[in-house]
Amino acid sequence: MAQVVLKHYDIIKRPIITEKSMSLKEQFNKYTFAVDPKANKIEIKNAIEAIFNVKVLSVATLNVAAKDKRMGKYEGKTSAYKKAIVKLAEGQTIAAFNLD
Repeated sequence: MAQVVLKHYDIIKRPIITEKSMSLKEQFNKYTFAVDPKANKIEIKNAIEAIFNVKVLSVATLNVAAKDKRMGKYEGKTSAYKKAIVKLAEGQTIAAFNLD
């Protein structure tokens, strides 16, 4: 049983809290997470339902590409990651996104 819980926490990396993700939360009850790049939609859905005890209606995923960055003479890239946008059932919320 403990391995299943660890697996869920390995899939969901962190919530993404930006102005756009807060707008999606308020208008459409959609929440945004950074997830493991190897995770599929079914695994993401099961992990969100297990961790936050909510009902997930749909999952949309996208791969965010790395961007070139410069600090003075130094050049590098930001990390690439996978993002999941999760739609919850009516009336359900995730407390991690409440910034009040």
